[in-house]
Amino acid sequence: MKTIQDLKDIKNQKGAQVDIRFGGDAEAEKTYILCCAGTGCTSSHSQDLMANFRKLAEEAGMSDKVEIIPTGCQGLCAKGPVVVVYPGDVHYQLVTPDMAQRIWDEHIVGGTPVSEYLMKEETTSGEDIPFEESSFYNDQVRLALRNCGKIDPENIDEYIAREGYQAIAKALTEMTPDEVIQVMIDSGLRGRGGAGFPTGKKWLFASGNRGNVQKYVCCNADEGDPGAFMDRSILEGDPHSVIEAMSIAGYAIGANQGYIYVRAEYPIAIDRLEIALKQAREYGVLGKNIFGTGFDFDIDLRLGAGAFVCGEETALMTSIEGNRGEPHPRPPFPAVKGLFQSPTILNNVETYANIPQIILKGADWFNCSGTETSKGTKVFALGGKINNTGLVEVPMGATLRHVVEDIGGGVPNGKKFKAAQTGGPSGGCIPADYYDIPMDYENLSSIGCMMGSGGLIVLDEDDCMVDIAKFFLGFTVSESCGKCTPCRIGTKRMLEILEKISEGKGTMEDLDKLEELAKYIKANSLCGLGQTAPNPVLATINFFRDEYIAHIKEKRCPAGVCKALLSYTIDADKCKGCTLCARNCPAGAISGEVRGAHVIDTEKCIKCGVCMDNCKFGAIYKK
Repeated sequence: MKTIQDLKDIKNQKGAQVDIRFGGDAEAEKTYILCCAGTGCTSSHSQDLMANFRKLAEEAGMSDKVEIIPTGCQGLCAKGPVVVVYPGDVHYQLVTPDMAQRIWDEHIVGGTPVSEYLMKEETTSGEDIPFEESSFYNDQVRLALRNCGKIDPENIDEYIAREGYQAIAKALTEMTPDEVIQVMIDSGLRGRGGAGFPTGKKWLFASGNRGNVQKYVCCNADEGDPGAFMDRSILEGDPHSVIEAMSIAGYAIGANQGYIYVRAEYPIAIDRLEIALKQAREYGVLGKNIFGTGFDFDIDLRLGAGAFVCGEETALMTSIEGNRGEPHPRPPFPAVKGLFQSPTILNNVETYANIPQIILKGADWFNCSGTETSKGTKVFALGGKINNTGLVEVPMGATLRHVVEDIGGGVPNGKKFKAAQTGGPSGGCIPADYYDIPMDYENLSSIGCMMGSGGLIVLDEDDCMVDIAKFFLGFTVSESCGKCTPCRIGTKRMLEILEKISEGKGTMEDLDKLEELAKYIKANSLCGLGQTAPNPVLATINFFRDEYIAHIKEKRCPAGVCKALLSYTIDADKCKGCTLCARNCPAGAISGEVRGAHVIDTEKCIKCGVCMDNCKFGAIYKK
């Protein structure tokens, strides 16, 4: 078992190495090659890349001078696999295993970075910005992500080097449980899972009868929103931060057992959590009599089968108990009667990732970021029609324009920004009219949207808002547990109306019925899944009602997405008769002579768009 002094010694010794690695004043004795080993980069063979670097180091007899370190997500997923070489902070992008040899020869041995491999940030104009001038990294404030991409998540010493487990040591030896809760209340940290409930208040509600009642601390790592990967990346890149935070929560409310509920589709996150838990127990920062203070706390993993409804707290706890993941009416709330009918607190991964630093540095430090009512930072998973897909962390209150344009590099291919879907199936869309809205809980709520867990899907002029609403509602219909009638039946009826509209068969009465159903389902569903399921529909109707009317009255999809309302036409003046469209048409719907104008048989056309994709002369268009 490690003592507090042991941890300080590890921090001082290992911390010096880490400072050198990241550009400290001392002269580095080693070269450090950090390779992203998150899910995205691993799928692009970053493990093979690291194996090649290790082989090169061994063959050169330099294994003691060059350290290859796997890290969590480095953020700019669009450029992965990402490799960073320290000292020097040299970032390489899209690195394949075959590129390792040249980086080794020219940079590691020769001392000159390979210029054509260097990371560049894409912009709206199509120009690339060198990494040194990158707004993607320079405009971020990384609190929850502070260790992701910086340390080896499978090495507890590297976490300790970055002040790891100092917060739980401080809490156990310098603070009472009530003082810990007060710091959390004063910090203003709100739940990052979507609802934004004050974390300190949640802990306060569950803090009574310490020592006399069995209590539990749970972590919601069942991230299910399409396009969201914030929690997964934190677990893959910094699992010890969640373990430490849960221990602090256990001390604050008087719990001795925690559970991390993580979906089974996150194998890398699960592996690293298991390694981290084993290491934490070996070091004595988890388990019995932590730091000799008499405080006991341990954590077990529970794997979810990927049910979206288990993101709801009562359904999640029911699943941990080994039962079908279905929600229960509230009250009583989990802080009074939760897991195994005992007082329980549940926070999500990102929320926990902030807590050790808050305890170490204080509430005032955390309050320096964010707005009056939304403190700290927020992690967003940028996806969709955006140049720099990836993971970003910005202060609460940052504008949507700043996140999309300055950090995300804007919308590619010269297209116009149309909207951003926040909060996934539970959220709403922010239209271009609100491009400069500060993103915090109150501002987004005021326009009928919500922060959600942090998925941010960017849409451009080629996206149909009716189709977007149909996609998210279809996801919710398939994920409903079916326990309550408003959600089970109501969302299905809403989806049927949307399908009818997208096929050009809808009426204005259908639009009225869609809104009526949506409001009823929000008011009467049992849990948050049903209560928020209509949000994407209501938001798109509110901001893009003209698109719905075009589908209904004009039988036209303005974005050219809904197949039933599309038709493809060949401009005879532009057609050169190359026959490329006819040869690639899977339905044999195109006819014409060589070097003569071709025509499309609309009866045979399946509206797949292959002809348009293959035409080199811009002669085919859809309407």
